[in-house]
Amino acid sequence: MATTGLMIPSVNPAAVAVAVVDAPHAAEEKRLVVHALVRKAQVGDRLAFDELVRRYDRDVLRLALNLVHRQEDARDIYQESFLRVYRNLHRFRFECSFYTWLYRITTNVALDYLRRRASHPEDQAPVPLEENKRERDFFDRQPAMNAASNPERSFLGQELGKRIQEAMKTLSARERTVFEMKNYQGFKLRAIGDLLGTSEETVKNALFRATRKLRISLQGLK
Repeated sequence: MATTGLMIPSVNPAAVAVAVVDAPHAAEEKRLVVHALVRKAQVGDRLAFDELVRRYDRDVLRLALNLVHRQEDARDIYQESFLRVYRNLHRFRFECSFYTWLYRITTNVALDYLRRRASHPEDQAPVPLEENKRERDFFDRQPAMNAASNPERSFLGQELGKRIQEAMKTLSARERTVFEMKNYQGFKLRAIGDLLGTSEETVKNALFRATRKLRISLQGLK
């Protein structure tokens, strides 16, 4: 039988087994390193705290941006979150991972911001066009369209984005946060509850209310 000359690499079962076994060890090693940094930072080691910021700064900024959809506001939330971490680091008791604790603080800072924004909408600057696109990409999951080739569809897409933004304003800060954590970031309900410091049932109810409000606001859209 003729062969194509294509070499197919063989899989080494032993190597796969080692990789599977090593994965939890690597995670545990990372946890121990982070906790060692936290302990140093708790006693005033500024370099250790700077290292914690370096390890998690992108995660915090990404989370803030996903929740508020404005770069300037996300940077403010980022700074406020790490400031709260610094001020409350002595309260961290190692009962959860540092990342979970940090995520919870960042989410609460973002929730406070969203509540203030909802109560004082006149103080908010218009959302730049690029951030409008980000929100549309998240909610309607539509593929990119060529505006030059189909200006009518492009116009309809812009109108859809405006409708979605208006619909999101009908959600409370907690409803919006839960909705985005579940549908955009892929968290399970129990994990959302842990991060927000509430029960899974409360999260489920908030998600139900958010989904119902959005369906009502967006009814008629196809």
